[in-house]
Amino acid sequence: MAAIGSFVALEWPPLLRRIVLTLLLAFVAVRFIRAVAMLLFGVARAGSGTSDETPTAVPATDETARPFWIPRVNLMAGFLLFGWAVASLMPGIGFSIDVARVVALLCGLGMLAVAVEIVWRRPGSAATAVRQSLLTLYLIALWLVWVAGLLGVLWLGLYVLLLPAVVRGVGSVAQAFVGRAQRSGALGIVGNVLIVRGARAAVIGAAVAWLAYLWRIRAAALAGSKTGELVISGLLNGIIVLLVADLLWQMAKALIAYRMALSPAAGSNAGDVARDGRLRTLLPIFRNALAVFIAVVTVLTILSGLGIQIAPLIAGAGIFGVAIGFGSQTLVKDILSGVFYMLDDAFRVGEYIQSGSYKGTVESFSLRSVRLRHHRGPIFTVPFGALGAIQNMSRDWVMDKMALSITYDSDVDLARKLIKKIGQELAADPEFAADTIEPLKMQGVDSFGDSGIDIRMKLMTKPGTQFGIKRRAFMMIKKAFDDNGIKLAVPTVHVAGGGDNAAAAQQLLKMKQAAN
Repeated sequence: MAAIGSFVALEWPPLLRRIVLTLLLAFVAVRFIRAVAMLLFGVARAGSGTSDETPTAVPATDETARPFWIPRVNLMAGFLLFGWAVASLMPGIGFSIDVARVVALLCGLGMLAVAVEIVWRRPGSAATAVRQSLLTLYLIALWLVWVAGLLGVLWLGLYVLLLPAVVRGVGSVAQAFVGRAQRSGALGIVGNVLIVRGARAAVIGAAVAWLAYLWRIRAAALAGSKTGELVISGLLNGIIVLLVADLLWQMAKALIAYRMALSPAAGSNAGDVARDGRLRTLLPIFRNALAVFIAVVTVLTILSGLGIQIAPLIAGAGIFGVAIGFGSQTLVKDILSGVFYMLDDAFRVGEYIQSGSYKGTVESFSLRSVRLRHHRGPIFTVPFGALGAIQNMSRDWVMDKMALSITYDSDVDLARKLIKKIGQELAADPEFAADTIEPLKMQGVDSFGDSGIDIRMKLMTKPGTQFGIKRRAFMMIKKAFDDNGIKLAVPTVHVAGGGDNAAAAQQLLKMKQAAN
């Protein structure tokens, strides 16, 4: 700043003013690049300290990284900017163009030497010698392309080499910034995605825009016709369209994931819980449909940018769609059935359902099928069109009815009182109180069986909790019946016969045994 102030305050001769201004601008640019590099190291270090999973733009945790990279960044910037400044000034102070080109070539050789040295001595590099050798040859080839004046090819080669690393680095810095900001809520989620993906898209977009500027200048010469220029322009514009589509998709996907991760607030009524469950069920289908829509619009936009008439394609797609509709009626049936199942709120993610021979917990949906996880582990992928009638076992409440058989000499009234007492104890148990809607009780005598009196009991609980309560109830009933002399009936066979005949048969058997 002091140098700039002195330059502005003093009166300079025109030639000297031009020389000083050019060199001063180069110096300021080098210092600015150094400051940006230092800032990136600081942000990356802060980001790596906040989360173990946040990738850093530079290896900030390595103590040798900072002393290695900062001087080499300065050298690269110095060779580039001061070389440009000196080469541009030399023709104005009496040097020939050839001498200026030699200076530019020497500065380019300096940049090449620094780049090759970075390839072979970069700290923490796991690259093999073969890979390092190939990368060195690639850098030499780029230098030769620059010498030949093929700037469009040069920039394309630089993009292939540097753009992935730059995109990752910018994304890491943006991710570190987002992690430090700690935004929450839907707007925060959108903002975070917009910052991270937008930063990456901005880098790629700027690179594509610069490449488009260079290629549009030379497209006619390279392609030899306006068609080549149109194709090149369409391809570059298509990359921008892809970046915008990716940004929109990532924002939509993050919002949907955020909404699906939300759970109903404590104290929410049953209606709110039901609406939340239905929304969580429909969102995956909406996400898949949105992905297809964005992909189709993106492809059509890119084709339109390439000069292809998309109106016939849309018309042909309509006719083709009708033909496909006739040929894939089952698929259409599955998709439409799924839509109506969702509109009827027949089941939701996390509920246990049964349809025919298929039963299990609903895990996820697609456009045409539902995935059911059986309680023993297997997964059923069932098309919506094959579901038919649905038995939902996870809604509102469950009435579980049980049966017992006691002997005819047992006191039925005492059994009823014991069962009622057990039901009250289970309803008061902290383990089962929250899940019990109506306590266990005896409904009465159901029938008189061959071996005993059949009695019926019922229990109303929340869905899925009846099994544990029923197992505990059976244990308590067995113990209470044993303590009070009530016997559970078991199958028995009664043999009837006359007393005299039996005695005679026994006497005859003894005589035969004595004779033997």
